[in-house]
Amino acid sequence: MSWIASNPLSIFQKFCINVLKCGPIPQHVAFIMDGNRRYAKQQRLDKQVGHSRGFDKLTETLQWCLELGIREVTMYAFSIENFNRSQEEVDALMDLAREKYARLIEEKEKLMEEGVRISVIGNLTLLPEDIRKSIAEAMIMTKHNSRLFLNVAMAYTSRDEITNAVIDITNGVKSGKLGTEDIDEELLNSCLYTNHSRKIDVLIRTSGETRLSDFLLWQSGFVQIFIADVLWPNFSIWQLLGMIFKYQRNYRELQRVTVECRALELSTKQQVFLDDLGCSRMGNLEQYTTLYT
Repeated sequence: MSWIASNPLSIFQKFCINVLKCGPIPQHVAFIMDGNRRYAKQQRLDKQVGHSRGFDKLTETLQWCLELGIREVTMYAFSIENFNRSQEEVDALMDLAREKYARLIEEKEKLMEEGVRISVIGNLTLLPEDIRKSIAEAMIMTKHNSRLFLNVAMAYTSRDEITNAVIDITNGVKSGKLGTEDIDEELLNSCLYTNHSRKIDVLIRTSGETRLSDFLLWQSGFVQIFIADVLWPNFSIWQLLGMIFKYQRNYRELQRVTVECRALELSTKQQVFLDDLGCSRMGNLEQYTTLYT
């Protein structure tokens, strides 16, 4: 299946989307896609089938987000903690990722036509080399697209993200590119995997669980969080539209909080360090494209 579904929407669904688009639409929505295994158990299916159905729901959700005019979507696909599951399940998840990222490369023309930019955030060194290669190729291939930004959190936890940001800053101080006086909240924020992303407006978690599961903890201080009491493969467009409506009702208060927490400007020294860090990360991606050849 394609990464972006092309299922026809009903006339009423299109009408509701157009009504909502008359109001403020969140520009960055994050999803914790929880419930694939429980869905498989309920339906008496293999876990792998549950994860595959979860991917199908991701493609539908991306289509809905495009229709709504949401510019950026971040999906929690695979936590570092998921490596602690049974080897059979981890292997199945890696096989699914291998298949879907290979499909992503094959769909280059559609991705370019839709203007989708792919960014995989996480500790990519923990992933198999062939998957790293496909991820790097997809990210480099789509880096100039700008209609929809899709961030896939894979081999990710927020603790690991913050730890790596601190390591990068520490190395900057050791190399003389930064002084201790340059270390501040905005510098740390700019060293995270999400440094090029918009602020998150809405975070949606399915399955009814009321926890963030180590996902975007730094970035979620002032977002509106919705808990959907439904397993991810059963998530529907109506639940998404209902959450957008609730976001619009709370929009003024959310904007007030955002204004009060406006980001600080970076110094020239900080910006030079961050430019070097960005070049280093891009260099790592380019190296990954040479793996597994």
